[in-house]
Amino acid sequence: MRLLDDRPRRLATISYQAAARGGGTESVQLGVDRLLVDSLPDGCRAVLAAGDLQGVAPSPLGGRSGLLGIAVADYLEVWAEDGLLPSPDQVGVLLAGDLYSAPEADRRGASGPVTDVWLAFVAAGCPAIFGVAGNHDEVTASEVAALGPDVALLDGDRREFNGLTVAGVSGVIGDPARPLRRADHDFHAAVEAVIDPSPDVLLLHEGPAGEDVDQRGNGSLRALIERRAPALTICGHVHWARPTALLGSGHIINVDTRVVVLVAAS
Repeated sequence: MRLLDDRPRRLATISYQAAARGGGTESVQLGVDRLLVDSLPDGCRAVLAAGDLQGVAPSPLGGRSGLLGIAVADYLEVWAEDGLLPSPDQVGVLLAGDLYSAPEADRRGASGPVTDVWLAFVAAGCPAIFGVAGNHDEVTASEVAALGPDVALLDGDRREFNGLTVAGVSGVIGDPARPLRRADHDFHAAVEAVIDPSPDVLLLHEGPAGEDVDQRGNGSLRALIERRAPALTICGHVHWARPTALLGSGHIINVDTRVVVLVAAS
């Protein structure tokens, strides 16, 4: 699943509420973009990747506002009806973490349970949902595994789905006494282990630096990964204005506060 075109095409936007810098809540737009790849796993006509969905939004199906990731899952059927995406049962999902928001979207950096976001994609009918936890997520691998056979929270391990190998490491580099943080050398060791042999997709929350000065990330992580670069490294944690960058023989796709839909070139 190699990226063929690094120029995203906007498919849709979702209006949502997010915590504003300095306090309070602001109305913002979540972009949903398309990128072309050379192939997709068997049985999928698209793969949706997203991360850092730290906000609340009403579902297009009605009801009260809830976590933004739940709204994204509910929009899959709407987008399919509009011809923007295939049916949800043909859309694989890759989640890069940080899917929680304070209920009123009025507090930055809130942490909390996110299993309902995973459940929403299961309920939508998506055939495979793999992801990592961000440093603001409260979720366990066992909770996610209970949702279905091809639903997995990855942390130093890998899963295969119809010919696609996905590896992942959850959390960020930081004080290991805090949740979902590892010391620098432990995080690097976990990444090094899952990219040998190289998977098709590496899922991270904290990711490598890009090519441009404003594509912030971890420089030493970049040096580590590019020696055995997967076709795609998908990450978030910090926002990039341009969501793609070269990494060795592959690409990085940054999905911080972004939904990216990967479709095969016709």
